[in-house]
Amino acid sequence: MKILLTGATGYIGKRLLPLLIKQGHHVVCCVRDRKRFTPPPDLKEKLSVIEVDLLDKNSLSNIPSDIDIAYYLVHSMSSSDDYKSLEEQCAVNFRNRLTDTSVQQVIYLSGIINEDELSDHLQSRKNVENELSKGGYNFTCLRAGIIVGSGSASFEIMRDLVEKLPVMITPKWLLTKCQPIGISDVLRFLTACILNEQTYNKNFDIGCDDILTYKEMLLALAEVRNLKRKIWTVPVMTPKLSSYWLYFVTSTSYKLARSLVDSMKVEVVCRDNKINDIVGVHPIPYKEALRRAFYKVEHNEIDSSWKDSYSSSGMNISISDFNTVPEYGCFKDERVKPVKDQQACIDRIWSIGGENGWYYGNWLWKIRGFLDKVFGGVGLRRGRTNQTSISVGDSLDFWRVIYADKKEGRLLLFAEMKLPGEAWLEFKLEGDSLIQTATFRPLGLAGRLYWFAVFPFHGFIFEGLINELSSVTTD
Repeated sequence: MKILLTGATGYIGKRLLPLLIKQGHHVVCCVRDRKRFTPPPDLKEKLSVIEVDLLDKNSLSNIPSDIDIAYYLVHSMSSSDDYKSLEEQCAVNFRNRLTDTSVQQVIYLSGIINEDELSDHLQSRKNVENELSKGGYNFTCLRAGIIVGSGSASFEIMRDLVEKLPVMITPKWLLTKCQPIGISDVLRFLTACILNEQTYNKNFDIGCDDILTYKEMLLALAEVRNLKRKIWTVPVMTPKLSSYWLYFVTSTSYKLARSLVDSMKVEVVCRDNKINDIVGVHPIPYKEALRRAFYKVEHNEIDSSWKDSYSSSGMNISISDFNTVPEYGCFKDERVKPVKDQQACIDRIWSIGGENGWYYGNWLWKIRGFLDKVFGGVGLRRGRTNQTSISVGDSLDFWRVIYADKKEGRLLLFAEMKLPGEAWLEFKLEGDSLIQTATFRPLGLAGRLYWFAVFPFHGFIFEGLINELSSVTTD
């Protein structure tokens, strides 16, 4: 069958794609920026790629008319203050376009929305579901609560809290009940619903058998990690204070933290589990989902991460806009060093950031990350999804990967930190030399003052960095 996969670069989409191809389907990957889409080489011959912006009706004509199934996995508007209306308009545009195709079924992954009063985040999910259900096709909606898996926002936030804080004074919403589900089971449900007539024009809640408070979920995570943790809840934390608490302690952005806090005040418990018998999927317990997630983390096998979403930085960018480093009106810090071992140098460049750090002056990088966090930026806490491989579109601490070609020996990063301007950092091997270039395009007088203020530190940080990279050997 021919399957349209929206959100192919997202957390769920990246993991669903190889499963669909393994089942013998041809997958049409719907992305906003083709340059950001880097599927594994063994999958490329079994898929096609189209560029579609769901807010641009003209681009929707790129969707082929002969599709059989469509997955709607688009939840990327949370970085905008007007994300509810934008998400609803995306759903309407998508539905209208599909009326002119041969699609038999649309499958949508939503959130559990069983309470009368919903957060803006969950209400938006419900609005999208309502719009998609009006199409002239069979519609299946799966509603999930907390998704537990390596790289998921929920898992990473809970992991941050438990591993960083031995004692927590927490808001009262930690006593709200939730029914989590492992990422592997979410994927099994999504694939098992394909052309299953018993799922047509219905919505189902999916979750494991465990109904837990968020406090119980945190303590269970601590138990799996063999950590002793104490948690007290207090009624005095306002939503705004709670959001700042999550923002500074975890790797989440403030806007995502605010959405999470609003949603965590709403119980997300399944109405029933009849979908389990319909499709033959019986979810694993919460602790087992945690163990599988930590196994992936410990073996550097994270397939996708919420941090690679543009919403993790709060910036609405297109990689194509920053793929070429500007020359005019820019300040540059360019350094060239002979390389002792070219392959060792490339491997070290491709492992930069995250747990490996920046090889030289790490304390200064951490200070810069802390200051960025204070001023509302992403800081260094996003780290990187994989410690040895890099793909275009990945987040890397407070950078975004714009270009990455290991054979060519070129890595280009764009800064997503708070800056009075725009910044790039490039590593490029030419012959036996490494060229390292930091480029800054200032915005007004503030940008120029910023460059000259930090320039004295460049001689220390960037010189030390290129020395560490160029002198490394395989011995």
